[in-house]
Amino acid sequence: MENSNNPLSLEGQIVDVLKNIYDPEIPVNIYEMGLIYKIKIDDDKNVTIKMTLTSPNCPVAESLPVEVKEKISTIEGVKSCYIDLVFEPEWTTDMMTEAAQLELGLL
Repeated sequence: MENSNNPLSLEGQIVDVLKNIYDPEIPVNIYEMGLIYKIKIDDDKNVTIKMTLTSPNCPVAESLPVEVKEKISTIEGVKSCYIDLVFEPEWTTDMMTEAAQLELGLL
C-alpha cells in the first residue's frame, strides 16, 4: 500500500492525470508532448505545474491550462494547484518523448 504522505506517490498520481489530458489537435498527451516542464509539490500539498504550449497562439491557450488546473485539483490530497504558463524555453518537438515522436511519425 502506498504511503499517502509520500510526495512521490502524489507526483505519480499527477503524472497519471497529465497523461490523460490531450491537446485536441494532437493525438498525444501533454506529458508525452513535453509540455510539462516541472511539477513542484510543497509540504502542504500545494502543487505548481510549470508548463508551456506548442505555441503562444495555440487554439487551446486559454482552455488547456484551466483543464490541467481543474483535473489536478481533483486529486485526493492536493490542497491547491497553480499553473505557471511559460514560453521560455520555447517548446520544440525535441522535448517530446520518443514514444510521442513515433506516434506522430517524427522518427
